[in-house]
Amino acid sequence: MQAQDYGSPLFGALRGCCGKAWQAYVDHPFVVGLGDGSLRRECYLRYLRQDYVYLIHFTRAWALAVAKSDRIAEMRAAAAIALASIDEEMRLHVATCAAEGIDEEALAATVEEPETLAYTRFIIDAGVRGDLLDLLVALAPCAFGYGEIGARLAATARLPAGHPYGEWIASYAGPGYQDLCRTVGTLMEGVAARLIGRDVPSSPRWPDLVRTFDAACRLEADFWGMGLRAEDGREA
Repeated sequence: MQAQDYGSPLFGALRGCCGKAWQAYVDHPFVVGLGDGSLRRECYLRYLRQDYVYLIHFTRAWALAVAKSDRIAEMRAAAAIALASIDEEMRLHVATCAAEGIDEEALAATVEEPETLAYTRFIIDAGVRGDLLDLLVALAPCAFGYGEIGARLAATARLPAGHPYGEWIASYAGPGYQDLCRTVGTLMEGVAARLIGRDVPSSPRWPDLVRTFDAACRLEADFWGMGLRAEDGREA
C-alpha cells in the first residue's frame, strides 16, 4: 500500500529523511502482531493502559498548540484534535480495558513506564522550547503513523470476524481518524508556510526539524517495545 502524506508534503519530506526510524516504528513487531492477531493479550492490555496515559499528555500537547498560536483557524484545528483525542480515541481504551475488568479509575491510576515518560515529555518539551511548528513536528509521527498503520493493516491483514485486534485496526483505518490525519496535515502545512515559507527543506531550520521527527519516531518504536514486555518484566 502506497504511503500518503495526508496533504502535507512536509510530512512526506520528513518521513523520507527519517526512513530507517520511520520503518522501525510502523513495521515494528508489535504492529505485525496486531495485524496477524498473534500479539499476546497481556501485551496489548499493557500497551492500552500506557497509551491511555500517553493520550492525556497528547491532549495537553494539542492544548499547548492552541496556546502557541494566535490564528483562529489554527487554534480551532488544534482544539478539535485535542477534543477528539480525549473523547474519541480514549473510548476504545476504556471499553476494551473495562471488558477485561480494568475500570477507568484503574486506567487513570496506571503508573507511567519510562518509555511513556520519555516520549510524552519529549513532545511537551519540544513545544515549550520551540514554536508551533516544532511542536507539530514532534506530534507528527504519532498522528500520521497511526493513520498509516491502521490503513495498511486494514488493507492487507484480512480482518475476519473475531479478529482480536480488528476494532483497533478499524478505529485508525476509519474515516474519522483518517480525516483527523488530513486536518493535522493541513495545519502543519499552513503553519510551516506562515513561519518559514513553502520550501521548508531549504531553510536553516530543516536539520533541527528532521532531528525532532527522527527522535519522535524512535520514541514511538520504544513505546511499542514497552508493550511487548510481559507483566513479569520479561520480553513476551
